[in-house]
Amino acid sequence: MSKVFVFGHRNPDTDAIASAITMAHLERSLDSALDIEAVALGSPGAETRHALDRFGVVAPRVIERARPDVDEVILVDHNERQQSVADIDDVTITKVVDHHRIANFETAAPLWFRAEPVGCTCTILSRMFGENSLQPPPDIAGLMVSAIISDTLLLHSPTTTDLDRRAATALADRAGIDLDTYGTELLRAGSDVGDASAAELIDRDAKSYTMGSTTVRVAQINTVDVDALLARRDEFLAAMNTEAQHEGYDLFLLLLTDVLKVDSDLLVVGAPVDAVEKALGVTVHDGHAKAPGIVSRKKQIVPQLTEVLRAT
Repeated sequence: MSKVFVFGHRNPDTDAIASAITMAHLERSLDSALDIEAVALGSPGAETRHALDRFGVVAPRVIERARPDVDEVILVDHNERQQSVADIDDVTITKVVDHHRIANFETAAPLWFRAEPVGCTCTILSRMFGENSLQPPPDIAGLMVSAIISDTLLLHSPTTTDLDRRAATALADRAGIDLDTYGTELLRAGSDVGDASAAELIDRDAKSYTMGSTTVRVAQINTVDVDALLARRDEFLAAMNTEAQHEGYDLFLLLLTDVLKVDSDLLVVGAPVDAVEKALGVTVHDGHAKAPGIVSRKKQIVPQLTEVLRAT
């Protein structure tokens, strides 16, 4: 049996890393002969490292290409090709588990595909454990609940569903943690920007999308001190402009999200800015807009902006 890689999207967040590790564990539990390895398309950030250290799990190794190590891959927490491994067109995708929109995705052969409109991929994986009469071990459960906390801002994001709430409660119990105490600790760990440059920060949690004929980059920085980040506004806008020109993005949006207040500010470069204003109901002035209540790229930015840009 040939080796299989399982991985999340580029610039991996906690769900991308945790769901890859979890999916690999589940696949091995269902088929002990399977040679499968969880890998990553980037180094884990501070929040993810906190979760890995807390539950004693080794971070997956980082790869840039899947070939020649494997011919088959499993995708978790993404399906859009521009968010995947560099040589995704040269390998066979056998399975996908995701909670995002389906876009820019096709395969030559049939595959196993599961996508659900929930707040986190690890919520889907939790359901898959139950459907197979299995339970994740405590360390994996800890990573899974960390991913749910991260993706749903401790169950306060508008992406949160009852399935996420039930999964988080059960996984926290399995991991032996208090959900609220640990959740606040994890979110604070993820908000530490240290002495990172603006260029580094805008690439930590960023995804690219094709919306009509417009290429859009949407990045997000979680923080407990938005004012401190806004004091660096000019630095961020300059870094966004540089990257947009270098990578060919028409629009670059940066969401600065207060994880405790569940609120955001938005920085914008590129065009058309009026599409951003119309889609999100904001007013952009000198590259900045208040974005009250907008905390989810997946639910509150991408669908609305896609609809507006496709109509232009």
